[in-house]
Amino acid sequence: MRKYLFAAALLLSTFNIQHSTVIACTNFLVGKDASVDGSTIISYAADSYALYGTLRFSPATDWPAGAMREVKDWDTGRPQGFIPQVSHTYKVVGNMNEHQVTIGETTWGGREELWDTIGVDYGSLIYIALERSRTAREAIECMISLVNEFGYASEGESFSIGDPNEVWIMDLIGKGKGQKGALWAAVRIPDNAISGHANQARITTIPVGKTKLTKEQKRLEKKLNCVCNGDWMYARDLISFAREKGYFTGKDAEFSYQEAYAPFDFSGLFVCEARVWSFFRHFRSDMDRYYDYAAGVTFCETNGKNAGEHMPLWIVPEHKVSVQDIKECMRDEYKGTPLDITQGTDAGPWNSKLRYGGLGFKLTDPVDTAKTTQYWYERPTATQQTAWSFVAQMRTDKRGIFWFGVDDAACSCYVPMYCCINTVPECFAENNGDLYTYSPTSAWWTFNVVANWAYTKYSRMYPHIREQQMAWDDKFNTQVAGIDAQVAEMNDEEACAFLTKYSCSQAENVVADWQRLGIYLMTKFLDGQERKEENGHFKHNSYGNSCSPDRLSLPETFLRKVASEVTHE
Repeated sequence: MRKYLFAAALLLSTFNIQHSTVIACTNFLVGKDASVDGSTIISYAADSYALYGTLRFSPATDWPAGAMREVKDWDTGRPQGFIPQVSHTYKVVGNMNEHQVTIGETTWGGREELWDTIGVDYGSLIYIALERSRTAREAIECMISLVNEFGYASEGESFSIGDPNEVWIMDLIGKGKGQKGALWAAVRIPDNAISGHANQARITTIPVGKTKLTKEQKRLEKKLNCVCNGDWMYARDLISFAREKGYFTGKDAEFSYQEAYAPFDFSGLFVCEARVWSFFRHFRSDMDRYYDYAAGVTFCETNGKNAGEHMPLWIVPEHKVSVQDIKECMRDEYKGTPLDITQGTDAGPWNSKLRYGGLGFKLTDPVDTAKTTQYWYERPTATQQTAWSFVAQMRTDKRGIFWFGVDDAACSCYVPMYCCINTVPECFAENNGDLYTYSPTSAWWTFNVVANWAYTKYSRMYPHIREQQMAWDDKFNTQVAGIDAQVAEMNDEEACAFLTKYSCSQAENVVADWQRLGIYLMTKFLDGQERKEENGHFKHNSYGNSCSPDRLSLPETFLRKVASEVTHE
């Protein structure tokens, strides 16, 4: 594998950078035959500096005839209007409902002329579908019905949509201002495969030949004005619209959704596809062949004319995938690859992952001032801008588990929230603090305090965080089997009450433990030094007084870089 240009940032001076303001969120998907226990799995990181980390909850509700549901833009809170309410909505915990339907997303933007602000936004599509759907297919039907009737008020999106039996990816973008409907394609990921998306549309070619339709597929084709073809569904005018707009000129069989509606720029590879590449590499030994593609090397070498051999939409893993594996993939920082975010001059002496000013920076040539060069930082799955993330474990014979964590997944802990719980813990509650209001009982604030302190000396402090993280992972993974056995003997009401108490108490226990961890790290690394320890306690001298701390020297590699700026004899 090659690191293109230089270690910490990549240079780009001539290519479009449309993704620079929208690169956020990562999703991974696992089919039921690819998982260790037969579960389907979807993970999602909600990455936004403007989003507060809480656990959404809405109870199952019966609604009177004529009731209306307000729609507000999920990102801004802007009122979008009202739509008719259905007679009954299902319980929703986070992004999983009581039937274990789970939905995640990543934004890829795409062609700006197809964006609109009128209609139902992507976030509202997710939560309305969760309120109204018993299966992944019903969720897709609900989402497309909404945009066909009311319009789509967001940029291009990829959605992960799953239930205990199957997982789907759907790419979707609008038709432009004032136009209802959407240009979309959805495909069921094979049961023995895994997939992912990270702010770049990943569906390419689509099977256009007709197959024999079931009665249900015929109904969907008529209702949604779509084409059903095996495990594929897509808008009937998907290809003709692209041809009309000049996005595509070939034969139908050559059509690529990604090339037509979300053409690659450099960031779509280096900042987006690279995260999927890093996910895949954990489960297949042949993924290095795609490094030049994912890192944008081929794209730059061909002056933006060729991205190289595309990664497949899905792969069959070489070994079964566990929920714990997906937790670890959500904590990925590219370690062990040329893209490791904790390495390089910009990581500082203590291997910080923080990069100031966004995903990169621009510099003007000091000689040719008309020339400006764009530099790019690596963007791993685990990032400080994560508000919250989850790993959804959808199980056919047991209640689903919504493993939920807040802030940077690398520095956080996933707590099991069962999909049937009747309330959420105070530490995850939506009214417990906000972005501008510190709350000592808020999980988001607690984890942020610890992580932000750790970033100052990441290589020194992170091992302590990792130790706690792994201890809780091991504890919860062990407890789940016992919890399943206990609730198997209970009726639904008893089980939900029991699981509510368990989920809430464990979340509060984790937060209390992280508060203790924060105090410990503050004490140990106070004023840039490191307090000595002995037998698990801070060390005292023979008279009972505190020992002097170790005055940490900067690594020699870093000292050599700054030596020219420091006074010397």
